[in-house]
Amino acid sequence: MGRSLEYPKRGHNTVNRLGKNRGVYDLEIIHSIINGSLVLNVSFAPSPDDEFPAILPMIGTMASFENPSAGLDEPLDCYLHGYVSSRIMNLTRQAQEAGKPGLPVCIAASKVDGLILAISSFSHSYNYRSAVLFGYAQLVTDLDEKQYAMEQITNKVVSDRWRNTRLPINKAELSSTQMLRVQINSGSGKIRDGPPADDKADLADKNAVDTIWTGYLPVTETIGEPVASSYNQIAVPQHVADHRKNFNDRVREYSDACVTRVKEMKVTYGDV
Repeated sequence: MGRSLEYPKRGHNTVNRLGKNRGVYDLEIIHSIINGSLVLNVSFAPSPDDEFPAILPMIGTMASFENPSAGLDEPLDCYLHGYVSSRIMNLTRQAQEAGKPGLPVCIAASKVDGLILAISSFSHSYNYRSAVLFGYAQLVTDLDEKQYAMEQITNKVVSDRWRNTRLPINKAELSSTQMLRVQINSGSGKIRDGPPADDKADLADKNAVDTIWTGYLPVTETIGEPVASSYNQIAVPQHVADHRKNFNDRVREYSDACVTRVKEMKVTYGDV
């Protein structure tokens, strides 16, 4: 079996706290967290004069226009969807016009899988999966790549949705929508999927152990029953039903695996 591709560790992407146990750099794991998150938080510097950084919730997905068949375990770009005259689009345009590689951005995604309840409030925690990507955003100007990116993002929202919408995209929609391609420079992930981890002193306190409930509360993000619009004329299509089932099955499978690990793993004292 070949070695998995990893993002190189650099100063800005190396996981420091508990990095040995929780930090991950594997492309497939990181890209899966990004693609499994419905919202990505994209941060950037508005200008040298702004006191605070800007952060936007955006829809995005990992993909490759140059290599459409690439898997999540291969190098990919991150495509982001936005309005043509939004601030991030204007700043990206200015950066490219100034001869820079693009607008430096950080893309973050987080998924909470469970709540960890311990004896001490200090030892409470979450089970979670998080990922960050660092790269340079560029405007997608090629029409074929733009429509490719729009299709990828539409199908991230609901699998196979693109071909089940009104096509082709009209000129007004194309002109008002701007796609960003973020060429990834580095990335990292962080995962906790273990049981409560109280300090030895608390575990030795019989009164605390006997009177305080400790454990794990699974948290799952699921898609509910489809609700038709007021003007809808047809039954729920198969691609929507399939997407809901597959999404919920994946969530349940991961949650069940977390529960199993929590039950089977030994406590690492103080590893909150």
